[in-house]
Amino acid sequence: MDAPSVKPDRTLVVVLAVLAALVVVASVVVFVGGEPEELDPASPEGVVQRYTEAVIDGDEVAARELLIPEDADDCFHLEPYLGEGVRVTLGSTREDDDSADVEVLIVTTYGQGPFGADESQEEAEFRLVRAGGEWRIETAPWTLAVCDPSVTP
Repeated sequence: MDAPSVKPDRTLVVVLAVLAALVVVASVVVFVGGEPEELDPASPEGVVQRYTEAVIDGDEVAARELLIPEDADDCFHLEPYLGEGVRVTLGSTREDDDSADVEVLIVTTYGQGPFGADESQEEAEFRLVRAGGEWRIETAPWTLAVCDPSVTP
């Protein structure tokens, strides 16, 4: 009569081991796979990446350092529209000798509707130029802009 009680115990151990393995795999995917790849900071894409990270982190000083000098020094302060969360995905890049256009997809999350958070998507473009041998942002999408150079303070 002891044989039947051993089989359910083994089944329970196997089920618990499988569940534990799934939890470990899910944790690895979340914590390892979630970090974006660091791009070359001297490339147009790397400049855009550093700028968007600074804006999302609320570091306006770091963001302004990546703008063309005349915009960084004298422009009207804007508050970026980040909603409750923003995710920026790199698209394509067109690069010439002295200018580059970097396309991005900006997904902004806000509010809670009956089916979850609301999202809006915007395909946008950063315009970069070479200034002092470095890539600098000339124009940024309105949702990520920290200053408006057309309005002087």
